[in-house]
Amino acid sequence: MKICVAQTQPVTGDIQSNIDGHKKMIDVATSHGADVIIFPELSLTGYEPSLARALATNQDDKRFEGLQQISDNCQITIGAGVPTKNESGTSISMILFQPRASKLVYSKKYLHADEFPFFVSGQNLTNLSICNTTIALAICYEISVGEHTDNALKGGARVYIASVAKSTSGIDKALKTLSETGNKYSVTVMMSNCVGYSDGSQWGGKSSVWNNKGELMGQLDAYNEGIIIIDTETQELIKTQFETPD
Repeated sequence: MKICVAQTQPVTGDIQSNIDGHKKMIDVATSHGADVIIFPELSLTGYEPSLARALATNQDDKRFEGLQQISDNCQITIGAGVPTKNESGTSISMILFQPRASKLVYSKKYLHADEFPFFVSGQNLTNLSICNTTIALAICYEISVGEHTDNALKGGARVYIASVAKSTSGIDKALKTLSETGNKYSVTVMMSNCVGYSDGSQWGGKSSVWNNKGELMGQLDAYNEGIIIIDTETQELIKTQFETPD
């Protein structure tokens, strides 16, 4: 099985432009045979809490039909980040497009205190099973919550994927946490982060893959978009970076 994490520079608040950018990265990932691609936190809008309520949508948004078609045609599962509406307010979510199946929504359950004015806790999904491999998911702050990690990995997941928006000041702590998670739970760990600026911060990139001993296997840089793929059977890595326009 080949799993990909993408590193993107979102266009603030422009869902359609970000969908177009996602499609280009998915095309590169599928050319390398990827079965799954996961994008950063709120990748379809940029991490902009003050704009999230106005941008919030749901999995049935007609703009997402193209991503579902790609999933169906290329047999790839796609995880893209977007704020979603629910009865309580707005959640930070990841919409999962599965080949010829219903879309799933993973919402961030554990929020950072800074997010409380803008978002409400959502509902985590149970783990994904793709190509006979169980994958556990996390969105950003959840990687630091022991209860979340225990629950995500107690079901026999072999891979743990974190979709994050980590700034240059927070990325090193996240890298350390995820390395420790790989070692503690004996799982492959992957992280998808963004680059560029939003919400007054510069994002730290360095999307990464660790083996089940917590050893860093591969990492993108802190400035440019790109993808990194791991073959879970052979442990072969593929890295591609694209020079990001100023």
